Amino acid sequence: MAHKFETLIEVFQQSTQKFASRELFGEKKNGVWTWVTYGRFAQLVDDLRGGLAQLGVRAGDAVAVISNNRSEWAIGAYASYTLGASYVAMYEAQQPKEWQYILNDCGAKVCFVANDKIGATINGFKAECPKVQYVIRFDGGENEPDTFASLLRRGAETPAPIIHPKPQDLASLIYTSGTTGNPKGVMLSHGNLAGNVSAMHECFPMRPDDRSLSFLPWAHSFGQTVELHGLYSMGASMGIAESTEKIVDNMAEIRPTLLFAVPRIFNRIYDGLQKRMASESPIKRALFERGMAVAKARKKLEAEGRHSALLDLQHAFFDRVVFSKVRARFGGRLQYAFSGGAAMTREVAEFIDNLGIMVYEGYGLTETSPIATANYPGNRKIGSVGKPIPGTRVEIDTSVTGDPKQGEIIVHGHNVMLGYFNLPEENAKVFTGDGGFRTGDMGYMDEDGYVWITGRIKEQYKLENGKYVVPGPIEQQLVLSPFITNAMVHGMNKPFNVAIIVVDQEALKKWATERGFDTSSMPELLKRPEVQKLYQEQVAEYAKDVKGYERPQRLLLITEDFTTQNDMLTPSLKVKRRNVLARYNDAVEELYKQALAEGVKAA
Repeated sequence: MAHKFETLIEVFQQSTQKFASRELFGEKKNGVWTWVTYGRFAQLVDDLRGGLAQLGVRAGDAVAVISNNRSEWAIGAYASYTLGASYVAMYEAQQPKEWQYILNDCGAKVCFVANDKIGATINGFKAECPKVQYVIRFDGGENEPDTFASLLRRGAETPAPIIHPKPQDLASLIYTSGTTGNPKGVMLSHGNLAGNVSAMHECFPMRPDDRSLSFLPWAHSFGQTVELHGLYSMGASMGIAESTEKIVDNMAEIRPTLLFAVPRIFNRIYDGLQKRMASESPIKRALFERGMAVAKARKKLEAEGRHSALLDLQHAFFDRVVFSKVRARFGGRLQYAFSGGAAMTREVAEFIDNLGIMVYEGYGLTETSPIATANYPGNRKIGSVGKPIPGTRVEIDTSVTGDPKQGEIIVHGHNVMLGYFNLPEENAKVFTGDGGFRTGDMGYMDEDGYVWITGRIKEQYKLENGKYVVPGPIEQQLVLSPFITNAMVHGMNKPFNVAIIVVDQEALKKWATERGFDTSSMPELLKRPEVQKLYQEQVAEYAKDVKGYERPQRLLLITEDFTTQNDMLTPSLKVKRRNVLARYNDAVEELYKQALAEGVKAA
């Protein structure tokens, strides 16, 4: 029977006792991977707890952190939990104004920072954050002031006892990187997080021999709960990626068995392999395509409860000759991939699955700790986001959409947050009378109990003709094109949709060079009618399954990607639609004027 955890302190103490000698965190330094064991991690947590206590951190206080994933991040988290304090995580990629807002809102007494640069920024506006008393740098030696190492030394000399919080006590304050307005602090209790971890034990009984490459930010609820706390509770290990650019290289080095990622990462894998196959010899391309067809046919039979000895034989051949070589690029041991954070396109999920990497898609939000539903062994439908996890109930409120087939997803259970920090008006908007959380997502539940996501209510808009459009699924299809890096569909109160498309410059230049076009100026290249026609064809191909009135009729081709640096993406990689539209509004309006002048009819 799966273990039931009540608090993260139980997770910490039991994992320390059971897995003391096993490897926990791996980090690559000076070209070499070095690993910290569970036992060593526990000792560092104890030392830091003493150090934080010396700084005056007490139960009910907040400790903040601004850093990418690293072992110090996790040590800081568990040192805070074991003092009864909450941990408030922020991203290095966030705007300084957001750091300042969050530090003031949560009232953190101590703020850990990754490096001197971030530390200097925080100290620069410290006067506007009166509650922040200490800024502690992860980098630096133990003889330097205000460093992690010096705080560890102080704590080792003055130990502090473990505080045992109650399940309802605050453990983590995660600020949702809203696409509009200030971020909201989601209060997650020990019971919320430990309950999600307990459900993982019941649905995904992982082994101590399992290993992941950690690149999902722990500042995000998916990475924090599912990977950090979940794997820690099972005795597994995590190698911390050097950067997103080094993911494939790092996977080959540490040979993970598990992959936790958002759909954007799986889209990159899909796109990368498609481009690689396009450049291979005709024989290799034919082998790959035939192998994919066999894998797909075999999966279809399996779903129907049947099998074919001939297909099994063919699949074994293609797996050995083709797919095993693809998996070898990821270390050769990768068996399972877990996707969350946004809906994954069925095409990509089936593609990864056919490579011999079992894909399990789940659904949830920061406000649900985050897992609300999941596919798991014995209960899996590709394309769905699975069934409600143990201890969770999902209902569909069709009154919101007026559509009897789909409605707003409402989540009930141990995973539902305590509420938004200092925002009673917002809490009143999202909680039902019986404690359910209104997710703002649209979907339906099929006859077998699987949940399917159809869009985001706040993103839904009406065209001029009164027809509703949900842009997210359209955009997810468009970015599967090898010529498209990113896309945003717009058409609120307009006669038809347009798409702002970030072109894949490498793919486009290759295509243009093959046709003898001048590629010295990308803006000039984008104006060529042949390029415009190429992208119209790409949209027609990749959006062929959407309704006619949903398909973009005009395209704005741009070269600057949506990033956190230009404030077009949130730290969790969601498009900030308002910001993108503000940047390109004049160009978009010009598209509509031209189209209407040309007599283009409304959708």
